[in-house]
Amino acid sequence: MSHRVDEPVVIEAAINGMTSVERNPNVPITPDEIVADTLRCLDAGATLIHAHNSDISLKGAPAADDYLLPWRRILAERPDTLWYPTLTAAKSSATALEHIEIIQKEVGLRVCALDPGSTNIGSPDAEGLPVGGVYSNSYDDIRTAFGFCADHGLGPSLAIYEPGFLQTTLTYERAGRLPAGSMAKFYFGGEWGLMATGRGVTFGLTPTENALAAYLDMLEGTEIPWSVSVWGGDLIETPVARMALERGGHLHVGLEEHYSPDRSPTNEELVREAAELAAKVGRPVATPAQAARIMGLPG
Repeated sequence: MSHRVDEPVVIEAAINGMTSVERNPNVPITPDEIVADTLRCLDAGATLIHAHNSDISLKGAPAADDYLLPWRRILAERPDTLWYPTLTAAKSSATALEHIEIIQKEVGLRVCALDPGSTNIGSPDAEGLPVGGVYSNSYDDIRTAFGFCADHGLGPSLAIYEPGFLQTTLTYERAGRLPAGSMAKFYFGGEWGLMATGRGVTFGLTPTENALAAYLDMLEGTEIPWSVSVWGGDLIETPVARMALERGGHLHVGLEEHYSPDRSPTNEELVREAAELAAKVGRPVATPAQAARIMGLPG
C-alpha cells in the first residue's frame, strides 16, 4: 500500500441503520430527522453518508420511494453529497439491489453497499451464551453484487466483518474483477456486539492495534483504500482510530454502530470527534471531490 499519511481523511457517517430510539434517542428515523441530521453531519465534517430508510423489509420501488423522501431534499440543497443506501432484506441478491438502480436513475449514486462474506450475528441468552443467526452471502450472491456495481458504475463499499470477507475481496482484486471505487471498511467487534443487546457476544476481530495490523498485512501490495469502524463500542476510544489515521486510513462513525451504556451522543458529535482526532494527527477532512479521488469512484 502507498496511501499517504497526509492525505485528507474520508469520514463516513452511518447515521441510523437498525438502531432504535431505545438504544439511542438521537437516531434519525423519519424523513425530516434524516434531512436535518445529514445536514448537521456534513457541516461537522462528514464526507460520506450511509443511511437506511424506515423499513429494511421493503424491496424494489417501495424501498426506493421511502429512501427518496429525505434524499431528494438533501441533494437539492447539497447536490455534491456522497451517500449510499443499504441493501434490503430480500432473499436474492438481485432483488436486494433493485431499489439501488431506481435511486441511481432518479438522483444519482456513486457508491453501493456490498457484503463479501458470511458471519454469525447474535447476542447473549440468559446463560450468557451466543444465540442468533447467520448473515449469509454466498459466492453467487457476491458475484452478482460485484457485477451490479461494475455494470452501474458504482464503487463497492465493502463491509469486512471477518478476515474471510477480505480474502474474497482480494481474490477479485487478483483476478482484475474488483470494480473501480472499491473501499474496504474494517468492522471490528466491540464488547457490545452488533446488536448492542448485551455485553460479550460479538464478531470478527477486536479493535486492537494488532488486529488492524493483521488486516493491513493482508492488504499489502494493493491500492485498496480502507477505513475502520467499531460495532457495539466507540471507535474514537479505541487505539485503531488513531492508528488508522497514522497509517493512511479513514474513519467510519455513526449511530448505526456506536454504542455506550454511559452516553447517547448525536451523529454530529461523533463526526466532530472524528474530525478533531484527524486534526490532531495532522490530516485534513476530505471534501466530496477529494473523497471521490481517494476512493477512485467512477464517473
